[in-house]
Amino acid sequence: MYKSCMFCRKPLGANEVIESFPVGRRLAFDASRGRLWVVCRKCERWNLSPLEERWEAVEECERIFRDTRIRVSTDNIGLARHPEGLTLVRIGEPMRPEFAAWRYGDQFGRRRRKTILYGAAGVAVFGGIMIGGAAAGIFSGFMLSQSGNFVNMWMNARTLVKLHPDDGGTIRLKRQDLLGTRVRPADDDFGFKLQVRKGKKKTWHEGPEARRFAGSILPRMNSMGGTKEIVQGAVDEIEALGHPEHFLLDVAAGDRFQDKKGVPGYINKMPRPTKLALEMALHEEQERRALEGELWLLEQAWREAEEIADISDNLFLPEGTEDYMREHREGRAEGEGGAPEARPADADPASQPDAERA
Repeated sequence: MYKSCMFCRKPLGANEVIESFPVGRRLAFDASRGRLWVVCRKCERWNLSPLEERWEAVEECERIFRDTRIRVSTDNIGLARHPEGLTLVRIGEPMRPEFAAWRYGDQFGRRRRKTILYGAAGVAVFGGIMIGGAAAGIFSGFMLSQSGNFVNMWMNARTLVKLHPDDGGTIRLKRQDLLGTRVRPADDDFGFKLQVRKGKKKTWHEGPEARRFAGSILPRMNSMGGTKEIVQGAVDEIEALGHPEHFLLDVAAGDRFQDKKGVPGYINKMPRPTKLALEMALHEEQERRALEGELWLLEQAWREAEEIADISDNLFLPEGTEDYMREHREGRAEGEGGAPEARPADADPASQPDAERA
């Protein structure tokens, strides 16, 4: 097992994730062909691993890739990052993004419990102050009964979100400001535009800025998180449309989520599962866009490495073996009863692998 790059001679690093192959911080694998590469983080060249070291490692890579939360794929290549720092590049058929409730269930559940706890603590603090004041003859019983209102007043006065527009400055949003947030279809490739309301002033934002602002606003609007059933409902809404990008386009379109005047697109008017689904879809898209920038370069490197792998794996096979195996597969597909397949004229039967001589 080599530990240095075959091309630049720099160390390939190590990982503690793939027990049978602890070399490299980025591994590329093709399960269908049984190939495994270590991608050098210095020169970005792909180092093909020896045949005898691949099989168990490829199976491990496939299993871990499927279990990794952060992944993205195109028609030819997939990319996943393991929490311990290992990056896996999967060659072959793309995996459809899976939005399972377990990915977000813990996050939204903790958020819900935290909000409830903070709310109860706030009431207790204000209630304690009022009880002490009432004992001193300062507060009346009426004021004691209004502790919940004081908590709401305090929450409404707080700045919950700070936005930093591309043209400079800071937009500070309070709870009432967040209620004016809207999403509508956009004319660019980013699917939607976002309306931000600060007091009576309304501004529209598009492109990456809209996604960035939505990524800051939605967690505050979803501060109550959700139960397991609500989270599952949110996951189902995304899966019904097949892709987070499709969901983002769908939720921004149409005349749904209207205010009292019939103006559509208000996030605050969405059902709780839809609001959570919007945050999920936006998060998935942010991860995908962060990862997909590497995919084009990886795919080009894969095509070059594949040519080298074909040559390396066939160095010790007799000439004509590939033609024989292809014809043999075609003959078996046609069914039994046909004429026996001819062996390559220049191939020595004794040199064929056991499975082919059988």
